[in-house]
Amino acid sequence: MADIAHESWRERWLPRLDPGVARYVEALRAAGVETFESCEGGDGHAYPQPTVRFGGGADEGFRALAVALRHDFPVRAIRRYWVVRDGEPCGPDWEMTFRRTS
Repeated sequence: MADIAHESWRERWLPRLDPGVARYVEALRAAGVETFESCEGGDGHAYPQPTVRFGGGADEGFRALAVALRHDFPVRAIRRYWVVRDGEPCGPDWEMTFRRTS
């Protein structure tokens, strides 16, 4: 079932991703990491460096890091973050940044 869900996601979303993070996002999604935001970073982009955001519990960041390292991705950092909406913290979610685009 996961393979079918990944293929459906791949067909719909992969062409829309920034090319500089598409490989990262695809590998994470194929491993079951629930990504929800990504950007290749740089001038004119939402983030200064390539970034992939994803949800999950306290262990999910480390699982995603293991996936990235198995693929030899140039991980810069992994962090837990909260956003503030209407004066209230929401989250936490995860963010992984990379040293260069894919």
